[in-house]
Amino acid sequence: MSAEVVNLRLARKRAKRKADEKVAEQNRLAHGRTAIERATTRYESETRDRHLDDSFRGRPGERDSTT
Repeated sequence: MSAEVVNLRLARKRAKRKADEKVAEQNRLAHGRTAIERATTRYESETRDRHLDDSFRGRPGERDSTT
């Protein structure tokens, strides 16, 4: 009757990696967005701002396009 020899240092590292992966997964769900989602949001925002700036009717210089 022989038991399997376990390297405790490696077992602890394996357990820590598993716990860290759980935390990382929770963070991805809570905070993560794909690159395509970020690009789509940025594109929609720029399009909306450009449309608003182009649609503004007022005196020249009253609305600065850099703000």
